[in-house]
Amino acid sequence: MKRFYRKHKKLCISSLIGILFVGTVGSLLHFVYEWSSYQFLVGLVTPVNESTWEHMKLLYFPMLIYFLAEFWFLYRSYPHLLRADLAGVLAGTLLIPILFYTYTGIIGSHNLVLDILTFLISAAIGILIRCRLLLSAGRKRYTFLYFIGVLILGVCFLIFTYYPPDIGLFAIP
Repeated sequence: MKRFYRKHKKLCISSLIGILFVGTVGSLLHFVYEWSSYQFLVGLVTPVNESTWEHMKLLYFPMLIYFLAEFWFLYRSYPHLLRADLAGVLAGTLLIPILFYTYTGIIGSHNLVLDILTFLISAAIGILIRCRLLLSAGRKRYTFLYFIGVLILGVCFLIFTYYPPDIGLFAIP
């Protein structure tokens, strides 16, 4: 374990900082739309209501920003960084509705503490998946698909914020 840490010290520290960054910034983003007096542009990247879909933004945008900022520090050490970062953003973001609907299906209602844990667990798992991909020996396969997935999800956030489809993911619980 010590040998692993020495070899990947920058990645380990960066991952812990990433979890703290995403957790802190994502939590603050929950309130920014209201603090901005409901500005249209702010609503594109922050939740405008309490739907599960809008809460996925709390992870997507902070994680994307963190990975973009961090890219300059790690890209020389990890040739698969872009692929891993994109996969981490997708995995973490998509875990939010999976975990939310799983636990609410089991207990029958939502709970604020479990909602917060869902967000933090999704952030941590997204970053851990990214670390696992960084350390795997695989080629840069699927980078383009991950990029397209992240791009499509981002465009959907922009469009569905103010024009949501009439399905449960967009409903306020």
